[in-house]
Amino acid sequence: MSTALSIPRPYSEPGADRAMFWWLVIIAAFVCAMIVVGGATRLTDSGLSITDWRPITGAIPPLSQEGWERELERYRQIPQYQEINRGMSMAEFQFIYWWEWGHRQLGRTLGLVYFLPFVFFLWSGRAPKRLRPRLWVLFALGGLQGAIGWWMVASGLTERVDVSQYRLAVHLVMAFVILGLTLWTALELRHGQTKLAVRSPLFKWSAVFWGAVLFQIALGAFVAGLKAGMIYTTWPGFNGQFWPQDYLSGLPFWQAMFESRPAVQLHHRWAGYALAAGGLALAWLWRRNGDVIMGRFAIGMLAALFIQIALGVLTLVNAAPLALSLAHQSGAIVLFLIAGAAAWASARAVEARAV
Repeated sequence: MSTALSIPRPYSEPGADRAMFWWLVIIAAFVCAMIVVGGATRLTDSGLSITDWRPITGAIPPLSQEGWERELERYRQIPQYQEINRGMSMAEFQFIYWWEWGHRQLGRTLGLVYFLPFVFFLWSGRAPKRLRPRLWVLFALGGLQGAIGWWMVASGLTERVDVSQYRLAVHLVMAFVILGLTLWTALELRHGQTKLAVRSPLFKWSAVFWGAVLFQIALGAFVAGLKAGMIYTTWPGFNGQFWPQDYLSGLPFWQAMFESRPAVQLHHRWAGYALAAGGLALAWLWRRNGDVIMGRFAIGMLAALFIQIALGVLTLVNAAPLALSLAHQSGAIVLFLIAGAAAWASARAVEARAV
Protein backbone atom coordinates (compact mmCIF):
# COMPACT_ATOMS: atom_id res chain seq x y z
CA MET A 1 0.00 0.00 0.00
CA SER A 2 1.31 3.48 -0.82
CA THR A 3 0.07 6.89 0.23
CA ALA A 4 0.21 10.01 -1.89
CA LEU A 5 -1.27 13.47 -1.70
CA SER A 6 -3.26 15.13 -4.42
CA ILE A 7 -4.46 18.69 -4.77
CA PRO A 8 -7.97 19.08 -6.18
CA ARG A 9 -7.83 20.85 -9.52
CA PRO A 10 -8.90 24.52 -9.40
CA TYR A 11 -12.56 25.07 -10.06
CA SER A 12 -15.21 27.68 -9.47
CA GLU A 13 -17.06 26.95 -6.26
CA PRO A 14 -20.79 26.48 -6.90
CA GLY A 15 -22.38 29.85 -6.34
CA ALA A 16 -19.04 31.64 -6.26
CA ASP A 17 -19.20 35.24 -7.37
CA ARG A 18 -16.53 36.18 -9.91
CA ALA A 19 -17.11 39.87 -9.20
CA MET A 20 -16.25 39.36 -5.53
CA PHE A 21 -13.16 37.37 -6.44
CA TRP A 22 -11.85 40.09 -8.74
CA TRP A 23 -12.76 42.74 -6.18
CA LEU A 24 -10.46 41.01 -3.68
CA VAL A 25 -7.75 40.67 -6.33
CA ILE A 26 -7.96 44.44 -6.85
CA ILE A 27 -7.77 44.95 -3.07
CA ALA A 28 -4.65 42.78 -2.94
CA ALA A 29 -3.11 44.81 -5.77
CA PHE A 30 -3.83 48.02 -3.85
CA VAL A 31 -2.21 46.59 -0.73
CA CYS A 32 0.88 45.67 -2.76
CA ALA A 33 0.99 49.20 -4.14
CA MET A 34 0.65 50.59 -0.61
CA ILE A 35 3.64 48.53 0.51
CA VAL A 36 5.81 49.70 -2.38
CA VAL A 37 4.79 53.36 -2.12
CA GLY A 38 5.25 53.17 1.65
CA GLY A 39 8.75 51.84 1.05
CA ALA A 40 9.53 54.72 -1.30
CA THR A 41 8.14 57.16 1.25
CA ARG A 42 10.48 55.76 3.88
CA LEU A 43 13.52 55.60 1.58
CA THR A 44 13.07 59.25 0.54
CA ASP A 45 12.68 60.29 4.21
CA SER A 46 9.25 61.67 3.38
CA GLY A 47 7.17 60.03 6.10
CA LEU A 48 7.32 62.93 8.57
CA SER A 49 6.54 65.70 6.10
CA ILE A 50 2.85 65.79 7.11
CA THR A 51 2.76 66.35 10.85
CA ASP A 52 -0.93 65.81 11.57
CA TRP A 53 -3.54 63.15 10.90
CA ARG A 54 -6.68 64.27 9.10
CA PRO A 55 -8.27 61.17 7.56
CA ILE A 56 -10.91 63.15 5.64
CA THR A 57 -9.79 66.75 5.18
CA GLY A 58 -6.18 65.66 4.64
CA ALA A 59 -7.20 64.34 1.24
CA ILE A 60 -6.97 67.93 -0.05
CA PRO A 61 -3.34 69.11 -0.42
CA PRO A 62 -2.33 72.76 -0.09
CA LEU A 63 -3.94 74.79 -2.87
CA SER A 64 -2.16 78.10 -2.40
CA GLN A 65 1.27 79.45 -1.55
CA GLU A 66 -0.02 80.35 1.91
CA GLY A 67 -1.15 76.77 2.41
CA TRP A 68 2.27 75.43 1.45
CA GLU A 69 3.94 77.88 3.81
CA ARG A 70 1.75 76.66 6.68
CA GLU A 71 2.65 73.03 5.96
CA LEU A 72 6.36 73.83 5.78
CA GLU A 73 6.17 75.81 9.01
CA ARG A 74 4.62 72.81 10.77
CA TYR A 75 7.44 70.65 9.46
CA ARG A 76 10.02 73.15 10.74
CA GLN A 77 8.83 72.44 14.29
CA ILE A 78 9.91 68.79 14.37
CA PRO A 79 13.42 67.42 15.09
CA GLN A 80 13.92 65.98 11.59
CA TYR A 81 13.87 69.45 10.07
CA GLN A 82 15.83 71.09 12.87
CA GLU A 83 18.61 68.49 12.98
CA ILE A 84 18.78 67.19 9.40
CA ASN A 85 16.86 69.33 6.91
CA ARG A 86 17.33 72.84 8.29
CA GLY A 87 17.15 75.36 5.46
CA MET A 88 15.15 73.04 3.19
CA SER A 89 13.68 74.90 0.22
CA MET A 90 9.99 74.86 -0.64
CA ALA A 91 10.68 72.70 -3.71
CA GLU A 92 12.56 70.17 -1.57
CA PHE A 93 9.75 70.13 0.97
CA GLN A 94 7.11 69.63 -1.72
CA PHE A 95 9.04 66.60 -3.02
CA ILE A 96 8.82 64.78 0.30
CA TYR A 97 5.31 66.09 0.99
CA TRP A 98 3.92 64.58 -2.23
CA TRP A 99 5.37 61.16 -1.41
CA GLU A 100 3.70 61.10 2.01
CA TRP A 101 0.46 62.60 0.70
CA GLY A 102 0.41 60.03 -2.11
CA HIS A 103 0.86 57.18 0.35
CA ARG A 104 -1.99 58.45 2.52
CA GLN A 105 -4.19 59.16 -0.50
CA LEU A 106 -3.64 55.64 -1.79
CA GLY A 107 -4.77 54.37 1.61
CA ARG A 108 -7.93 56.48 1.45
CA THR A 109 -8.65 55.18 -2.06
CA LEU A 110 -8.11 51.61 -0.88
CA GLY A 111 -10.62 52.19 1.92
CA LEU A 112 -13.26 53.32 -0.56
CA VAL A 113 -12.50 50.54 -3.04
CA TYR A 114 -13.02 48.06 -0.22
CA PHE A 115 -15.96 49.64 1.59
CA LEU A 116 -18.34 50.52 -1.24
CA PRO A 117 -18.37 47.10 -2.97
CA PHE A 118 -18.39 45.41 0.45
CA VAL A 119 -21.60 47.20 1.37
CA PHE A 120 -23.14 46.27 -1.98
CA PHE A 121 -22.17 42.59 -1.68
CA LEU A 122 -23.63 42.45 1.83
CA TRP A 123 -26.80 44.31 0.87
CA SER A 124 -27.39 42.14 -2.21
CA GLY A 125 -26.72 38.92 -0.32
CA ARG A 126 -23.95 37.92 -2.73
CA ALA A 127 -21.30 37.60 -0.01
CA PRO A 128 -21.17 33.95 1.20
CA LYS A 129 -22.25 33.70 4.82
CA ARG A 130 -19.17 31.69 5.80
CA LEU A 131 -16.89 34.47 4.53
CA ARG A 132 -18.75 37.48 5.93
CA PRO A 133 -16.96 37.45 9.32
CA ARG A 134 -13.60 37.36 7.56
CA LEU A 135 -14.58 40.23 5.28
CA TRP A 136 -15.54 42.26 8.35
CA VAL A 137 -12.17 41.40 9.90
CA LEU A 138 -10.42 42.66 6.76
CA PHE A 139 -12.40 45.89 6.97
CA ALA A 140 -11.45 46.33 10.64
CA LEU A 141 -7.79 45.56 9.97
CA GLY A 142 -7.74 48.21 7.26
CA GLY A 143 -8.97 50.82 9.71
CA LEU A 144 -6.51 49.62 12.35
CA GLN A 145 -3.69 49.87 9.83
CA GLY A 146 -4.47 53.53 9.27
CA ALA A 147 -4.26 54.15 13.02
CA ILE A 148 -1.00 52.19 13.23
CA GLY A 149 0.39 54.33 10.42
CA TRP A 150 -0.28 57.51 12.37
CA TRP A 151 1.05 55.88 15.59
CA MET A 152 4.25 55.18 13.65
CA VAL A 153 4.52 58.72 12.27
CA ALA A 154 3.85 60.23 15.71
CA SER A 155 6.94 58.48 17.07
CA GLY A 156 9.14 60.73 14.91
CA LEU A 157 7.54 64.10 15.63
CA THR A 158 8.95 65.00 19.04
CA GLU A 159 12.13 63.31 20.26
CA ARG A 160 13.43 61.48 17.17
CA VAL A 161 14.51 62.42 13.66
CA ASP A 162 12.82 59.33 12.21
CA VAL A 163 10.09 56.88 13.12
CA SER A 164 10.51 54.07 15.62
CA GLN A 165 11.80 50.90 13.98
CA TYR A 166 9.47 48.93 16.27
CA ARG A 167 6.41 50.77 15.02
CA LEU A 168 7.64 50.56 11.43
CA ALA A 169 7.89 46.77 11.79
CA VAL A 170 4.36 46.56 13.21
CA HIS A 171 3.03 48.71 10.34
CA LEU A 172 4.76 46.62 7.67
CA VAL A 173 3.81 43.26 9.19
CA MET A 174 0.17 44.36 9.46
CA ALA A 175 0.19 45.25 5.75
CA PHE A 176 1.38 41.73 4.91
CA VAL A 177 -1.16 40.17 7.29
CA ILE A 178 -3.90 42.05 5.42
CA LEU A 179 -2.42 40.94 2.10
CA GLY A 180 -2.24 37.30 3.22
CA LEU A 181 -5.80 37.25 4.51
CA THR A 182 -7.04 38.89 1.32
CA LEU A 183 -5.21 36.30 -0.80
CA TRP A 184 -6.56 33.35 1.21
CA THR A 185 -10.12 34.69 1.14
CA ALA A 186 -10.02 35.35 -2.61
CA LEU A 187 -8.76 31.83 -3.31
CA GLU A 188 -11.43 30.28 -1.10
CA LEU A 189 -14.10 32.35 -2.76
CA ARG A 190 -12.97 31.36 -6.24
CA HIS A 191 -11.93 27.73 -5.80
CA GLY A 192 -13.64 26.44 -2.69
CA GLN A 193 -13.17 26.11 1.02
CA THR A 194 -10.05 24.57 2.53
CA LYS A 195 -10.43 21.56 4.79
CA LEU A 196 -10.50 22.75 8.37
CA ALA A 197 -10.54 19.33 10.03
CA VAL A 198 -8.05 17.34 7.97
CA ARG A 199 -4.88 18.93 6.68
CA SER A 200 -2.17 17.19 4.70
CA PRO A 201 1.39 16.93 6.06
CA LEU A 202 2.34 19.42 3.35
CA PHE A 203 0.24 22.13 4.95
CA LYS A 204 2.17 22.22 8.23
CA TRP A 205 5.52 22.84 6.56
CA SER A 206 4.06 25.17 3.93
CA ALA A 207 2.47 27.27 6.65
CA VAL A 208 5.73 27.32 8.63
CA PHE A 209 7.58 28.56 5.55
CA TRP A 210 4.96 31.24 4.91
CA GLY A 211 5.36 32.40 8.50
CA ALA A 212 9.15 32.37 8.09
CA VAL A 213 8.85 34.65 5.06
CA LEU A 214 6.79 37.07 7.16
CA PHE A 215 9.38 36.89 9.96
CA GLN A 216 12.14 37.76 7.51
CA ILE A 217 10.07 40.69 6.26
CA ALA A 218 9.78 41.93 9.85
CA LEU A 219 13.57 41.69 10.26
CA GLY A 220 13.88 43.69 7.05
CA ALA A 221 11.72 46.40 8.61
CA PHE A 222 14.25 46.76 11.43
CA VAL A 223 17.06 47.03 8.88
CA ALA A 224 15.11 49.73 7.05
CA GLY A 225 14.09 51.57 10.20
CA LEU A 226 17.68 51.80 11.45
CA LYS A 227 19.16 52.33 7.95
CA ALA A 228 21.32 49.31 8.71
CA GLY A 229 21.74 48.60 5.01
CA MET A 230 24.03 51.63 4.80
CA ILE A 231 26.78 49.97 6.87
CA TYR A 232 28.89 46.88 6.18
CA THR A 233 28.19 47.07 2.47
CA THR A 234 30.26 43.96 1.76
CA TRP A 235 29.20 40.38 1.20
CA PRO A 236 29.41 37.62 2.33
CA GLY A 237 31.38 38.93 5.30
CA PHE A 238 31.30 42.13 7.32
CA ASN A 239 34.29 44.06 5.96
CA GLY A 240 36.18 40.79 5.81
CA GLN A 241 34.95 39.54 9.19
CA PHE A 242 32.57 36.66 9.80
CA TRP A 243 30.88 38.57 12.65
CA PRO A 244 30.59 42.37 12.99
CA GLN A 245 32.90 43.46 15.80
CA ASP A 246 30.47 46.13 17.02
CA TYR A 247 27.50 43.73 17.12
CA LEU A 248 26.25 45.05 20.48
CA SER A 249 27.09 48.71 19.73
CA GLY A 250 27.52 49.24 23.47
CA LEU A 251 23.96 48.13 24.22
CA PRO A 252 22.66 45.32 26.46
CA PHE A 253 22.19 42.11 24.46
CA TRP A 254 18.38 42.09 24.29
CA GLN A 255 18.28 45.78 23.36
CA ALA A 256 21.04 45.35 20.78
CA MET A 257 19.02 42.68 18.99
CA PHE A 258 16.55 45.37 17.91
CA GLU A 259 18.50 48.62 18.15
CA SER A 260 22.06 47.86 17.04
CA ARG A 261 22.55 48.44 13.32
CA PRO A 262 25.21 45.72 12.89
CA ALA A 263 23.03 43.28 14.86
CA VAL A 264 19.87 43.77 12.84
CA GLN A 265 21.78 43.52 9.57
CA LEU A 266 23.39 40.25 10.70
CA HIS A 267 20.00 38.85 11.76
CA HIS A 268 18.45 39.71 8.40
CA ARG A 269 21.35 38.09 6.53
CA TRP A 270 21.36 34.88 8.53
CA ALA A 271 17.59 34.57 8.47
CA GLY A 272 17.85 34.83 4.69
CA TYR A 273 20.29 31.93 4.59
CA ALA A 274 17.99 29.88 6.82
CA LEU A 275 15.03 30.74 4.61
CA ALA A 276 16.96 29.59 1.55
CA ALA A 277 17.75 26.25 3.20
CA GLY A 278 14.13 25.85 4.31
CA GLY A 279 12.89 26.76 0.85
CA LEU A 280 15.07 24.10 -0.78
CA ALA A 281 13.82 21.47 1.67
CA LEU A 282 10.20 22.48 1.17
CA ALA A 283 10.54 22.50 -2.63
CA TRP A 284 11.95 18.96 -2.43
CA LEU A 285 8.97 17.96 -0.27
CA TRP A 286 6.52 19.50 -2.73
CA ARG A 287 8.19 17.81 -5.70
CA ARG A 288 8.41 14.48 -3.83
CA ASN A 289 4.65 14.60 -3.33
CA GLY A 290 4.31 14.16 -7.07
CA ASP A 291 1.42 16.60 -7.46
CA VAL A 292 1.64 18.79 -10.55
CA ILE A 293 0.38 21.93 -8.81
CA MET A 294 2.82 21.67 -5.89
CA GLY A 295 5.63 20.89 -8.34
CA ARG A 296 4.93 24.16 -10.11
CA PHE A 297 4.84 25.99 -6.80
CA ALA A 298 8.26 24.50 -6.01
CA ILE A 299 9.76 25.96 -9.18
CA GLY A 300 8.11 29.35 -8.72
CA MET A 301 9.00 29.60 -5.06
CA LEU A 302 12.67 28.74 -5.61
CA ALA A 303 12.92 31.24 -8.47
CA ALA A 304 11.36 34.00 -6.36
CA LEU A 305 13.46 33.07 -3.33
CA PHE A 306 16.85 33.17 -5.03
CA ILE A 307 16.04 36.25 -7.09
CA GLN A 308 15.09 37.91 -3.81
CA ILE A 309 18.39 36.88 -2.21
CA ALA A 310 20.30 38.24 -5.20
CA LEU A 311 18.39 41.52 -4.98
CA GLY A 312 19.19 41.70 -1.27
CA VAL A 313 22.92 41.28 -1.91
CA LEU A 314 22.88 43.86 -4.72
CA THR A 315 20.96 46.31 -2.53
CA LEU A 316 23.47 45.86 0.28
CA VAL A 317 26.69 46.20 -1.70
CA ASN A 318 25.31 49.34 -3.38
CA ALA A 319 24.32 50.89 -0.01
CA ALA A 320 20.56 50.60 -0.56
CA PRO A 321 19.77 52.91 -3.51
CA LEU A 322 16.10 53.67 -4.07
CA ALA A 323 15.53 51.52 -7.17
CA LEU A 324 17.22 48.40 -5.81
CA SER A 325 15.60 48.80 -2.40
CA LEU A 326 12.14 48.97 -3.96
CA ALA A 327 12.95 45.98 -6.18
CA HIS A 328 13.98 44.06 -3.06
CA GLN A 329 10.77 45.03 -1.29
CA SER A 330 8.72 44.03 -4.33
CA GLY A 331 10.53 40.69 -4.38
CA ALA A 332 9.40 40.13 -0.80
CA ILE A 333 5.79 40.69 -1.90
CA VAL A 334 6.11 38.16 -4.73
CA LEU A 335 7.71 35.54 -2.47
CA PHE A 336 5.06 36.10 0.21
CA LEU A 337 2.23 35.68 -2.30
CA ILE A 338 3.70 32.50 -3.77
CA ALA A 339 4.27 31.02 -0.30
CA GLY A 340 0.72 31.95 0.72
CA ALA A 341 -0.86 30.48 -2.40
CA ALA A 342 1.16 27.28 -1.92
CA ALA A 343 0.04 27.04 1.71
CA TRP A 344 -3.57 27.46 0.60
CA ALA A 345 -3.16 24.77 -2.06
CA SER A 346 -1.56 22.36 0.41
CA ALA A 347 -4.44 22.99 2.83
CA ARG A 348 -6.72 21.48 0.17
CA ALA A 349 -4.56 18.41 -0.30
CA VAL A 350 -6.20 15.05 0.26
CA GLU A 351 -4.65 11.66 0.76
CA ALA A 352 -5.06 9.25 -2.12
CA ARG A 353 -4.23 5.67 -1.16
CA ALA A 354 -3.35 3.06 -3.72
CA VAL A 355 -2.75 -0.66 -3.12
